[in-house]
Amino acid sequence: MFCAAVLENLGQTIIPDLGSLESQHDFRTPEFEEFNGKSDSLFFNDGQRRIDFVLVYEDESRKETSKKGTNEKQRRKRQAYESNLICHGLQLEATRSVLDDKLVFVKVHAPWEVLCTYAEIMHIKLPLKPNDLKNRSSAFGTLNWFTKVLSVDESIIKPEQEFFTAPFEKNRMNDFYIVDRDAFFNPATRSRIVYFILSRVKYQLINNVSKFGINRLVNSGIYKAAFPLHDCKFRRQSEDPSCPNERYLLYREWAHPRSIYKKQPLDLIRKYYGEKIGIYFAWLGYYTQMLLLAAIVGVACFLYGYLNQDNCTWSKEVCHPDIGGKIIMCPQCDRLCPFWKLNITCESSKKLCIFDSFGTLVFAVFMGVWVTLFLEFWKRRQAELEYEWDTVELQQEEQARPEYEARCTHVVINEITQEEERIPFTAWGKCIRITLCASAVFFWILLIIASVIGIIVYRLSVFIVFSAKLPKNVNGTDPIQKYLTPQTATSITASIISFIIIMILNTIYEKVAIMITNFELPRTQTDYENSLTMKMFLFQFVNYYSSCFYIAFFKGKFVGYPGDPVYWLGKYRNEECDPGGCLLELTTQLTIIMGGKAIWNNIQEVLLPWIMNLIGRFHRVSGSEKITPRWEQDYHLQPMGKLGLFYEYLEMIIQFGFVTLFVASFPLAPLLALVNNILEIRVDAWKLTTQFRRLVPEKAQDIGAWQPIMQGIAILAVVTNAMIIAFTSDMIPRLVYYWSFSVPPYGDHTSYTMEGYINNTLSIFKVADFKNKSKGNPYSELGNHTTCRYRDFRYPPGHPQEYKHNIYYWHVIAAKLAFIIVMEHIIYSVKFFISYAIPDVSKRTKSKIQREKYLTQKLLHENHLKDMTKNMGMIAERMIEAVDNNLRPKLE
Repeated sequence: MFCAAVLENLGQTIIPDLGSLESQHDFRTPEFEEFNGKSDSLFFNDGQRRIDFVLVYEDESRKETSKKGTNEKQRRKRQAYESNLICHGLQLEATRSVLDDKLVFVKVHAPWEVLCTYAEIMHIKLPLKPNDLKNRSSAFGTLNWFTKVLSVDESIIKPEQEFFTAPFEKNRMNDFYIVDRDAFFNPATRSRIVYFILSRVKYQLINNVSKFGINRLVNSGIYKAAFPLHDCKFRRQSEDPSCPNERYLLYREWAHPRSIYKKQPLDLIRKYYGEKIGIYFAWLGYYTQMLLLAAIVGVACFLYGYLNQDNCTWSKEVCHPDIGGKIIMCPQCDRLCPFWKLNITCESSKKLCIFDSFGTLVFAVFMGVWVTLFLEFWKRRQAELEYEWDTVELQQEEQARPEYEARCTHVVINEITQEEERIPFTAWGKCIRITLCASAVFFWILLIIASVIGIIVYRLSVFIVFSAKLPKNVNGTDPIQKYLTPQTATSITASIISFIIIMILNTIYEKVAIMITNFELPRTQTDYENSLTMKMFLFQFVNYYSSCFYIAFFKGKFVGYPGDPVYWLGKYRNEECDPGGCLLELTTQLTIIMGGKAIWNNIQEVLLPWIMNLIGRFHRVSGSEKITPRWEQDYHLQPMGKLGLFYEYLEMIIQFGFVTLFVASFPLAPLLALVNNILEIRVDAWKLTTQFRRLVPEKAQDIGAWQPIMQGIAILAVVTNAMIIAFTSDMIPRLVYYWSFSVPPYGDHTSYTMEGYINNTLSIFKVADFKNKSKGNPYSELGNHTTCRYRDFRYPPGHPQEYKHNIYYWHVIAAKLAFIIVMEHIIYSVKFFISYAIPDVSKRTKSKIQREKYLTQKLLHENHLKDMTKNMGMIAERMIEAVDNNLRPKLE
């Protein structure tokens, strides 16, 4: 009688009140069974019922140290939960661990009736009949052999048969393509249905507040784990001939290093892990393919700069002993910094010629177009996947999170249904929570900005030390001085420290962001992930990019001049750029942060789960001679966690920002990203197939909130790259000099040339005009001198407007502003045209979707008409038979 109501209507929950249950006999609990000795078995001991999910708990009665009161409460909650699972129609079988008899594994099986009921509730699309419309176009011509080498061997991973599909309905079961009941629901779908039930079954009712869901039970320690099973070992196939060995195939054709050059088996990934994992790897693979084009163009621009660095006239002037060797530069800090010769920056000026060239401008424009092409073509690819994976009309009635439901104590009247419903807090309480969460996020962003200011103070302080200690040879020929100038030493050490601080703050804020989002209490899992996404991305954006923004747009821009320098906080003199600008320093910063982040993430992703599993195997070595069942092998793997995929997306989006926002200063960024992503795909595949438990398959149409974030980055990237070329590089001042100031009336040359550029762009300062505070050491190794040079466009001493900005400065400012406006308008116009010209869904895909929808409706309608005709015929036959029976006696 306990489950009578449930058996009548699956989906209605019977919840025993723990306060009223006197003994465990009020519960229906699974029977314990001995392990049958088959290590690869995916079935109950009867060999018939498939294991769809596994729950793991520790038997309180066998713990060495235990609190009786707490353990009794946990046991009763667990028994109530398992009893309700049985009432929902699930079948349970408990087995003790082979290696640790304190552990109990509860195997869960969903019978046919339960699967059908919840497939209808969840609007799961299932096959109606085979479909021949989804044949993918194969490569043609001479490219056929090449694509065959890169593609997965179809003799190993056979293509999936395609079907017309429709949301399942029990009353139309005969319309569906049911050849074998055991195969109609594949393992991923079965696990998804069972997890749907596990997440909603209640286990406690206190003061009219229900507590439910397996996640809450796992978080509270009542269960130690809950997961679906891998189908076999990843290194060898299962002994069971009916096992599809999909994990083994994924490892061999996807995760193994020898498959690094092959395309990903996306259909098998989707089938085994679900659409949410599949769409991530599809996006990552497509992003990596598009990076190949950007990397080729970036390398070409880099080689152009490298091969033409010997023709860089202004670098030659810096290195020339009669030009750069005789130009005495003003001290870049107060008192301790000496005067210095310009030619000590010879090596850095040569390197700068590689990156600060005409190729940089071409590459910046190209990347502005590339990012638009990538986003538009990805939308088309995403639409194709929606069609191929049957998520075009994804109907998911997303339920509230258990954490949200548990806090619903306030009763209000729903304005639409006019019925009572429970909410966790009032409108005033919601406003307070949002305010507190926003304040916390703002505080942490200020903390990041404070760390950036700290790095700036470090730069200013340590530059004085390096300036006083490093220059030893006045001719600039000392090997250390040649490659390690004060500017270079300061830049490298500051970048390394900045990277370390970034990673520390990143680790701390991940936990803080989760705490803030939990306090905010979003209603659904999608709301939760979107809220966390915005918080994490906003933090990561400031954390990773703030130092780059400082170098690109603030450093060296507000320094004044030697006689009247600008001070930070009234104490620290603002740091200056090299005579060639801050572009090389920005390149160094990007290289260290981007490269260091990629190396750190890949080491962490590979080593951490491997070491954890290695430690686990070491502790279990005593029982290694025993045959371990599949569920116990999977239990000792690492859990992926709900936000595992979130962090993978976040890592790639941050990289996407580096590739697009500052690419004008570092054309090799796409190449580094390409190499990293090729490894990232295989590392992620290796983790999923070998080191982690199998994830619960989830449906997904797209990449979610990450798409608008990428679109925002793409828009911002046009502005940042235009401003880097205009304000960070020296391209505009050089062009202004070449076209206007190298020839009369401003210049002395008869033809356009870059000769004299260095002398023209370095202003003169009179040493006697130094203030006591900012005065350097005039009696240094360079001897006594009356003037020095500095990087700016100002009139010389003795001029009526001495130390005021000269006409060259205003020409350069006008040219920079004009360049930004022209470049932005051109790229934005091209972006708009591309977005308009490339539809989000291709005409072919749209036609396929419409035709499949038409044929599906026609099929269902025809089947319905057949059923009606058949029923009408049967009714007519019965009526004729009844009339005949009534008339026959009268006629006789």
